Amino acid sequence: MSNNIFLIGFMGSGKSTIGRFLQKELNMELVEMDARIVEEQGMSINDIFAEKGEDYFRDLESRLVLDLNNEGNTIVSCGGGVVIRLENVENMKKNGKIVFLSATPDTIYERVKNSTERPILNGHMNVEYIAGLMEKRRALYENAADIRIETDGKTRDEICKEIIDKL
Repeated sequence: MSNNIFLIGFMGSGKSTIGRFLQKELNMELVEMDARIVEEQGMSINDIFAEKGEDYFRDLESRLVLDLNNEGNTIVSCGGGVVIRLENVENMKKNGKIVFLSATPDTIYERVKNSTERPILNGHMNVEYIAGLMEKRRALYENAADIRIETDGKTRDEICKEIIDKL
């Protein structure tokens, strides 16, 4: 593919895992947005949020989306909040397909409950809080998506096959 594949969805929806599998299946580059930001900034996402604030972090995401449009042939595992800014969605659509990976709040909780690298959930690691935050973002994900994939109860292979078939 000459265009990018942007994987979006709430934290814990499977973007990183599915990104790695798609990378092998499609022989494309893989970029983890959060990991690249951590590398470039020399500090964790938690530290960026604490020291510089969420707006600063969202600015970094927006710049990275623009940079990735110049790379092409890349699977991009996006940060969970990348769709908060409409400009990011518009820029992703210019050079790629946006795949929304969705899961239930219970599934998300099971996948992230032991993580300490989720600044949005710090102090709120429970299904009810996750469900509320997911509901606030659901329309953003759905409106951005070219393709929507439900991940609950599916294997990585099944999810990747479904994505490839829909691409």
